[in-house]
Order: sequence, then C-alpha cells, then structure tokens
Amino acid sequence: MFRKVLVANRGEIAVRVMRACEELGIRTVAVYSEADTDAGHVRYADEAYNIGPARAADSYLDHDAVLSAAERAGADAIHPGYGFLAENAAFARAVQNHGFTWVGPDPEAMAALGEKTKARSLMQQADVPVVPGTTEPVESVDEIIAVADEYGYPVAIKAEGGGGGRGLKVVHSESEVESQFETAKREGEAYFDNDSVYVEKYLEAPRHIEVQILADHHGNVRHLGERDCSLQRRHQKVIEEAPSPALDDDLREQIGEAAKRGVDEAGYTNAGTVEFLVEDSVGSETQRADGEAVDRNFYFMEVNTRIQVEHTVTEEITGLDIVKWQLRVAAGEELSFAQDDIEFDGHAMEFRINAEQAADGFAPATGGVAETYDPPGGIGVRMDDAIRQGDTLVTDYDSMIAKLIVHAGDREECLTRAERALAEFDIVGFPTIIPFHRLMLTDEAFSNGEHTTKYLDEQLDTSRIEEAVAQWGAADSDDDSGDDADDRTERTFTAEVNGKRFEVVLEEHGAPAINLDSIEAAGGSARPPQAKTENDDDAASVEGGDTVTAEMQGTILSVNVEAGDEIAAGDVVCVLEAMKMENDVATERGGVVTEVLVGEGDSVDMGDVLVVLE
Repeated sequence: MFRKVLVANRGEIAVRVMRACEELGIRTVAVYSEADTDAGHVRYADEAYNIGPARAADSYLDHDAVLSAAERAGADAIHPGYGFLAENAAFARAVQNHGFTWVGPDPEAMAALGEKTKARSLMQQADVPVVPGTTEPVESVDEIIAVADEYGYPVAIKAEGGGGGRGLKVVHSESEVESQFETAKREGEAYFDNDSVYVEKYLEAPRHIEVQILADHHGNVRHLGERDCSLQRRHQKVIEEAPSPALDDDLREQIGEAAKRGVDEAGYTNAGTVEFLVEDSVGSETQRADGEAVDRNFYFMEVNTRIQVEHTVTEEITGLDIVKWQLRVAAGEELSFAQDDIEFDGHAMEFRINAEQAADGFAPATGGVAETYDPPGGIGVRMDDAIRQGDTLVTDYDSMIAKLIVHAGDREECLTRAERALAEFDIVGFPTIIPFHRLMLTDEAFSNGEHTTKYLDEQLDTSRIEEAVAQWGAADSDDDSGDDADDRTERTFTAEVNGKRFEVVLEEHGAPAINLDSIEAAGGSARPPQAKTENDDDAASVEGGDTVTAEMQGTILSVNVEAGDEIAAGDVVCVLEAMKMENDVATERGGVVTEVLVGEGDSVDMGDVLVVLE
C-alpha cells in the first residue's frame, strides 16, 4: 500500500479521499490555490503546498505545479478526485511518467472512453445498446440533416469531448442545424480543446441511470448497482438516489451486466461509472402507476472515468468504501468479493448543498461567511463537507459546498428521514438550495419517483421555488457580537517555506484585536493577493466610463457586440460560463460600445470589466 498520497483537488472530495487514506494508514498531501489558503481540505491534510493563484488554469489545472508539489512532498501516488484533472488522460500519463501511481484507470482507456464516438463504438462491440446516431464525428450540416431525416427530429449535436451538458445542442428543425452545429463546435473547442462533434437521436424525456463499476488489474469486473440521477437542472444533477425507483429487477440486471461488458471491452480498471438513458415507450408488459403498459429501453450515454459526486449513495446501500477500493486497486490488489457477494440494503439519497440563489435561476452566490454552519446528524445521516462555521465562501470554483446523504430501509423512510435532516440543517451567511430540496420532498412527481431529466427545466412551476425560499430560506444574520468576556486572543499565522504550508498559533492575553482594514491600509495584506488577470490593466484604464462587469468568475463563451455597436438596456453583450452553467451578461442601460475587453475563451474574475459604453 502507498505511504503518501497527494490529492489533486479541493473541497469536500479532497477531504473524502483523505479520510479513506487515513483509515488505510496513508499520509495525505493537499494542494491549494491562493483562494483556498484557509480551506477545509488544507486544514485536514498532513501537509499542504501552494500551487498558484486563484485562477484554476494557473493552479488546480496546472500539470507542472501539481507534479512539482508531489515531488516536493515525496508522494507515492496522486488521486485526482473529480473535476479539474480527473479525466485528463494527458495528465494521467504525466503522473506515471514522473514515477507516481495514478489512482484511476489506465490513460489509454481514459482517452478511448473520453472521446464519445470511440466510446460508442466500443459499446457496440460489447453488445451494449447505444442511442441511434453516428459513431464518427460529423463534418458538415448535410451529415446532420441526413441523420435527422433517418431518425426524425429532434436530434442532439454533441461535443466529442463533452459532458455535463456542455457542447450539447438540441436541433428541432432543419432551419436550426447550421447555427447549432457551429455553437456546439465552438463550445467543444472552448471547454475541451476539441471541436469535433457527433449527432444522435434526442430522447425527449428519459431517466438518467448510471451504474457504478469497479475493475482490478487481475481481470475482475464488478458492478455495484445503479443510481438514478434524473432530477437535473440544465443537465446538472441536484438529487441522486440508489436504487432507481424506475427499474424492475430484470431491467436492473440487464443494465448492470451491460455496464460490465462495456468496461471489460475497453480494458478499464479502477472505479468508473457507465451512464445510460432509459426511455419509456407504450406497449409492453411493464405497468405504469396509471395502469398503462410501457416498455423501457436503455441506451449507453457515456463513461465517467473517475469517482462520481454521487458515489456516496452506492456506498450506503452496498457497505463498500469505493475510494478505498480505488486506492487498493491502484496498489495492485485484487477485488476480494464476487458479483454475487454484493448485497443492496435499503435506499439512499444524496442532496447537493450548493451556495446558490434557488429563486433566482440558481445563480451562484458571490460571497459570504458561514456565520452559522450546523449540519444535521442522527441515524442514517452522513455529511461530506469541507466547510466549518466561520469559513469564508470561496466562489472561484464550484458552488457545491457539501453533500447530505441519507440512508434508510426503503424509499419512503428515506424521504421522511431526509425531510427531518434538511429541516435540521442550519446555514447562515450565504444562500443555499436547501429550501429547494425541502420543496422536492413535498413534490408529488419526485415523491412518486415519476420525474425525468426534463422535470425541473420544463415542468416544475418556478413560483413554487420562490415560495419555498420565502418559507425555508435562512434569514440574514444581524449578528452584533460584543466584547468577548475572555480577553485571551488566539492568532493563527500561515507561513510558506518553499511553497509548503506551515501554521503557527500564538496565544496572547489582553492583546487588542487585529484590525485587518488597518493592515491593508498600511500596505499589508490579510491574505495572499489574488492573481492579476489579463483584464486588470484594461479595467484601470476605463475609469469614468460606464462598464459592464463580470458578476462571477468564469469563461467567456461568446461575445455578442463589438466597438461602435449601439445597444439598448437589457441587451446581452456576452455569454459567461460559470460552474457549468451559461449566463447571459446584459447591460443595464443603452449606449454605444467603445471598448470590448474580452474575447471568446477568456477567463475572467468577478468584477472584471467586459465592455465599456458611452
């Protein structure tokens, strides 16, 4: 087994991996950006290294910085968690070339399954059903029209390296093909450095079902059952559960065995998830609640070559620690259980606790401090988090701050237990989507397990979300703390020596509190300075003009204006991707565009000037 593992990630997944390491007797190494100096995963690790400024491209996505930290720490292996570099085959190869063990699948299998057309071909070879469409990239509008003529509209144009709804465009008629083709290619290039796209029949209202697999280097492949991830907004999951309320035992077995065949064909090892779409069509022996017969067909969608956010619900119903098995498999161990040994106990649900304004289109929170952070507990309640009371919300990356996982004997009891746990969860300082989750537990479609991937975006009355936030949203804190009765002052200072983090705690009695504003006014800094962006100089040069600024950190997907354009209030000047969602950036007033300071693909920070008006 490994002696020391570097976790190339942040937040709750980094802490989750470190906990598994600790139980296996493995020392842990954290990496952090300047935005994450005081983050929970940094506090938890045995040692930590600064790898760069806040911008992810200059820190968490910087191959050389992560590898350098691993070398300085003397790590044996690197675990990528999910997101960032987790599905980057080039980084996985670099890890191995530098003499570290990659805690994940072989880079060649990652590359093959990461390209969606190759993955579809592999699945077809393994006799796994795929959605009707192309198994090679399409190069022209005519090719897309030909597929639509064969299978009917709507069709989906998908980026070959895509995922999470990025690079996915739905075409409902021939008139939309050209524009959506170009948009999908552009997003594929911006997100995945790959503008290749393919096309397939678009399923109107499917269930999203995924199967957890584990495979070792000794030829053993196991599936750990399925998860239902159908409750989504903009292709992003918000509540996941296991097992799926939509599958019967026969279909459950078919999908599980198909997942095993597919990853075996790809020569896959370690943990992974095979994702499927399940669609109902009238006419079979399976009965819906209303008595009408339906036939459920399943189709391969993609393989996630990493641990998933929602792996927790599978752990709860199987009793297996998937992250520990990732480490064991990477260390060369053989799976110690047969497929028939796996038993499924009860029902589990995961609720993503996102710092978002649910009543405002789930817009990410732009800052705040966890003035109160009091998570629930009790039987059947698990919290995966990296935040504690008093922590500052870091908005540079993902909006998810924690995961609440609830396990019970059956789905009905799980719903009731989740209702109790969410009611106990108390967070003050920034908004979260807890009120939305509480609404879902009272929602008939969700409670009955009848929702599809389209339910939130197309069917749920959004006014109900507003009502839920009004009823269950945390009130703003008006904390007016007075003098502490104890005059003891404890101060923690962070020092970095050769990039390695050290903490020094000093305790004083009768000392005055440190005034951070005074320090900054005197030229000091209360925390490491943030990275200077390419736009900083431009922003300084336009003082006095009316500007349109970025409300959050993200990537510019498209720019809709140019210098000299006359625009009206409410016009969209650019599209900004943040936290896997596209956000239209509109101007509050009309005017003439004098400067455009960003271009397609640029990374921007909150407050950066995008467009100047006169």
